[in-house]
Amino acid sequence: MRVERMTNEKFKIFLTFDDLMDRGLSREELWNDLPRVHRIFSDMMYDAGIELGLELTGVLLVQVYLLQAQGMLVVVTRTESLDLEEDEDYFEMKVTLDESKEMMFSFDDFEDVIQAGIQLYQLGVTGGSVYYYNENYYMLLQDEDILHLDQDQAIALLSEFASASAATSHRLMEYGKLVMDGQACETLFIHFS
Repeated sequence: MRVERMTNEKFKIFLTFDDLMDRGLSREELWNDLPRVHRIFSDMMYDAGIELGLELTGVLLVQVYLLQAQGMLVVVTRTESLDLEEDEDYFEMKVTLDESKEMMFSFDDFEDVIQAGIQLYQLGVTGGSVYYYNENYYMLLQDEDILHLDQDQAIALLSEFASASAATSHRLMEYGKLVMDGQACETLFIHFS
């Protein structure tokens, strides 16, 4: 579990799927076993509060984003509740779950991007975008790019050349340099195979 403070009232937690499994929670249980998810989230909030030196009281707005290959990004915003009584240890969570429609992988070298793109193209993937940010290359695939593939197959193939990234497409679009837009796998196949 990685915790990062965004502001005094907001922080984010990044959990890999292995972190979730270590906590005894599968991807499917996130949608089905809400009491158990609530208990696990309470434990995570407690751990994050200790790590950041925050006292978590009041209402916590928790936005959970499931990232297809990477894991889970949890954004927590602390708000003051007007109707809290004398119990200072009390906190209430309002949880919103959302599943990302994109897959993001980070590459150390452009040669790895080329090899991954060529292999994906041979599996019928033509789309994808490539960005350069903080001395790494990133390949962004949307759900529709790999709809015809088994998701685990695409993740396994990309994992041979790259690692799943917690970077968001919004960060890459804002701060990264767009290298290939929309048809990256097809472009890589045409120019490098």
